[in-house]
Amino acid sequence: MTDLADQFRPITAEEWPRFVRSMGTTFGEELSGPFLDEPSPIAELDRSLALFDGDRVAATAGLYSLEMTVPGAVVPTAGVTWITVAPTHRRRGLLTAIMRRQLAEVHEAGREPVAALWAAEASIYGRFGYAPATWRGGWTGEAHRLRLRPDVDCGTGTVRLVERADFQPAAQAVYEQVRRFVPGNLALDDRWWDRRLYDSAERSSGGTLRQHVLHTEADGSVTGYATYRLRAAWSATNDPEGTLTVEEVRGSTPAAHAALWRYLFDHDLVRTVEAPDASADDPVRHLLTDPRAWHARPVDALWVRLVDVGAALSARRYPTRLDLVIEVRDRFCDWNDGRWHLWGHPAGAFCDRTDRDPDLVMDIEALSAVYLGGESLAALQGAGRVTEISPGAVTQAAAAFRWPVTPWCPDHF
Repeated sequence: MTDLADQFRPITAEEWPRFVRSMGTTFGEELSGPFLDEPSPIAELDRSLALFDGDRVAATAGLYSLEMTVPGAVVPTAGVTWITVAPTHRRRGLLTAIMRRQLAEVHEAGREPVAALWAAEASIYGRFGYAPATWRGGWTGEAHRLRLRPDVDCGTGTVRLVERADFQPAAQAVYEQVRRFVPGNLALDDRWWDRRLYDSAERSSGGTLRQHVLHTEADGSVTGYATYRLRAAWSATNDPEGTLTVEEVRGSTPAAHAALWRYLFDHDLVRTVEAPDASADDPVRHLLTDPRAWHARPVDALWVRLVDVGAALSARRYPTRLDLVIEVRDRFCDWNDGRWHLWGHPAGAFCDRTDRDPDLVMDIEALSAVYLGGESLAALQGAGRVTEISPGAVTQAAAAFRWPVTPWCPDHF
């Protein structure tokens, strides 16, 4: 590691308030709520990094020990968070030093073959090997046009509003049923659910506090949940112009999923329904009588970076057989640089170093982008990001890296 990277160190609990204040100042946010004076239950101070300039914190970073669903498996993942450099310390190489030290420490620990983050600015993290691997749909529509097709089966269950105390355990159970099938989903324990559902007037942006909904079958089993907020507004002629913002919809059956969306679309006094964080491929768009009524403005969500190519590619599954050599170019993490023989199929995979001639050549960004199965390897080839050496290699790899379920991560960290 460089001398600059060695200037960073983990913080103590007593230093947490200064650490948090530095982050808030750099992001231009007025912080509020709990855990300003002491670390939150999910904070891992031993995986934090700070650069001190006297008594002030000039740069911050952290990692969460996560588990993320990937195609056909769940892998330990380093969740990169708290990345800031104070305006007084920009253009000194501090961000590069942070990213280099984080990735080196994750690699040396040998536990997490993948790292992931949410990018505050999309132009920053590509040079460190991260790439968008999931997308948010940015959905919006006029409420009066959002009607389900008459042939949609909404089942015989009931949708009801509940208090958080009743919602959390039921929603957690549904989430555990479905999250292993959706690449990009994270394993969430009670601490993360408490963080997820924490609410306050400051978070409501002038609307209601979060509303909690459960979908329950006749036998009492819960097969779906949703959370949303309402914000009232009125026109100059006193017509309702409210907005309903959908935070999350989950159903363990198609009928539960449809019933929850029907409930959300049927609210009175609402002109606009929006679902900014819903999956870019949420099935709701196939339920509507007027598909043009539900407009998508996709934006990148979770960014992924392969920390250890061999372990990461061996961990996931591939829907079609794959046997080829990939030459990976990774200038930031040189332990990944070189040729890798990948052999995989629906039941397993193996990836190790080789001296064989490559079938494909790509940089670590391109490989990271396709890792969760949502990005097109062929599109990356069209952009000049993937080079085909053996005829047909792109077709073979593009089919094998794809996954039937579109990656999605609704959890910011």
